[in-house]
Amino acid sequence: MVHTRSDREIEKIATSCQIVADTLIMLEPYIIDGACVSDLDKMAEDYIISCGARPAFKGYMGFPATLCVSIDDAVVHGIPGKDILKEGQIVGIDCGAELDGYYGDHARSFAIGNIDTNKKKLLDVTKESLLKGIDQAIPGNFVGDIGNAVQEHAENNGFSVVRELVGHGIGTSLHEEPQIPNYGNAKQGYQLRIGMCIAIEPMINAGSRDVITANDGWTILTKDGKPSAHFEHTIAITKQGPKILSVGSSDG
Repeated sequence: MVHTRSDREIEKIATSCQIVADTLIMLEPYIIDGACVSDLDKMAEDYIISCGARPAFKGYMGFPATLCVSIDDAVVHGIPGKDILKEGQIVGIDCGAELDGYYGDHARSFAIGNIDTNKKKLLDVTKESLLKGIDQAIPGNFVGDIGNAVQEHAENNGFSVVRELVGHGIGTSLHEEPQIPNYGNAKQGYQLRIGMCIAIEPMINAGSRDVITANDGWTILTKDGKPSAHFEHTIAITKQGPKILSVGSSDG
């Protein structure tokens, strides 16, 4: 079932999203060469709890942590263990929070120190692909318009779009209908309506779009070992167009 949310519900989703955005802003100075990813996870958990919220990922379908931390060829769902971040890597950090029964979801990819030009382009294009997808999230458009915009920008820049993992509706559950693929044809799929809240999250690979699952049963890796990037915003579809909810308290 696809939900449309009242203004009050959208405010509650926005509050949870702001907590998640503030969590990543808080972490950013510590996402550096030499950082232990399990320490980042503990910092995120403590911060979310200090805001009166609950880490939404921890325990979700058995996931053991607050953050998904995905380094270089890890696409998404990396379990934060004892890995140490190193200069030249890129790392995707995905985070969720629940407050008063409403969920927020947000992801960013970060450069660790100086990165090579291809990784820099991958980060830039993935973020741009997200914004192009968001631009299509207007009432009367279709889910396919979002995916088509993401796919076109990524592939025109020489990158590939992961097909097995998609964005999603969000609200009183972390993952709701409809699915929001990062590929597809314009004017196809579910029609977007005022009040829908969705998470758009391009996962873009530097090489082939093919992925595999690691032995831990969670981490998704690029099959060719090339790097991948991930950015995600939760948005509300309003009469005026898309409204990004996953912004920090200092971002307005």
